[in-house]
Order: sequence, then structure tokens, then C-alpha cells
Amino acid sequence: MEFWESSFIEKQTMWGFEPTDSAILTNEFFLEKNVTDILVPGIGYGRNAKVFIDNGINVTGIEISKTAIDLARKNGINMPIFHGSVMDMPFDSKLYDGIFSHALIHLLNKHEREKFIMDCYNQLKPNGYMIFTTVSQKAPMFGKGRQLDKDYYEIMEGIKMFFYDSDSIKQEFGKYGLVEVSEMDEPNKEMKNKPSINSLMVKCKKE
Repeated sequence: MEFWESSFIEKQTMWGFEPTDSAILTNEFFLEKNVTDILVPGIGYGRNAKVFIDNGINVTGIEISKTAIDLARKNGINMPIFHGSVMDMPFDSKLYDGIFSHALIHLLNKHEREKFIMDCYNQLKPNGYMIFTTVSQKAPMFGKGRQLDKDYYEIMEGIKMFFYDSDSIKQEFGKYGLVEVSEMDEPNKEMKNKPSINSLMVKCKKE
């Protein structure tokens, strides 16, 4: 998660090192589909990478925070990580079997989201899958703070978020092989007194 990881990295990795439920579900899906080589944009300090690595999947990351990359290295995450913004994709000419992006896309504005989805799709092999997790309009933060655009808010100073619904999912992902959208409550495993966040998992396949 590009913004969150880089902002809070010095606060003792507030998200912990346990993988998210969405990463666990994605790993199971990738194993079922024989996905063996994935790209993870916004990999942070690698908390979601280990579940893939431990199951024999090759992982390449992209991360804007050098501090996060250093922390990943200190914690034994040794796969390739490109240091830079997802807005500068692609970093290589490689095509991947799968792409997993957790809780990043909603931090981007409309133009950035469009470019990010297209860049991810372009780096997929034929029959490859890309999975994004994002917040929905059922999340408690929706409509809070200063409205910047339709469904796009600065929920607190410096934190801007776009909140998806079924229409915006279809509009932004429809031409990129959208196959499924599922809803889930993503628990905060490190701060158990905090409420779960209503999230959407968006699954696309490149034909």
C-alpha cells in the first residue's frame, strides 16, 4: 500500500506482518489457477508477499518508500523490488501470470487509476489474472471530509480516497477483462478494537 506503508512505516509497522485475508484468498486462487509468477505494486514492507513466496510463487514488487523496502529486507523478504511509484510503471518488459494490488488504487485520482489499471493489464500474460482490493462506499469513511470529485474525498489532511460502487467498478475495469467483484470485511488484525473495513475484491482476466 503505497501511501499507507510509507506514511506509517516509522510507527513500528502498524499493520503488522500477518498477511491480509484478501492476500490469503488471492494466494489460494493463484494456486488453483497455476499462477507462478506475480507482480505486487505497492508491496510496502512485504507483509502480503510472504504468503505467496511460502507457496512457491515468484514475487516481484514495486514500492515508493525506500524505508519500507529496507524493512522488508531486514525481515527476510529478498525478492526483487523496484523502488518507485506505480505511476512510473512499467519498470520492466516482463509479463506476469498474475498481479495483486492491495488497498492502493483508491488512493489515486481518476487519471492515475486509469493509467494504473491499464499498465497492470498490459503486464499480464494471456490468460493471466489481476486482483485489486479497494474500499467500497459502504466503508465508514465514505462521504467524510472534503469532497474533491464524485466519490473522491480528502478524508483527512493529505489522505485522499476514491470509494467504488458497482457502477464505477464496471466503468473502470470493464474493458480490462472484469470477471468478478466480491465484497468482504477486511479485519484489522493488529488493532482488533478497530472495525473491519468493507472492501471489494476486483478480479480481471486477460483473454
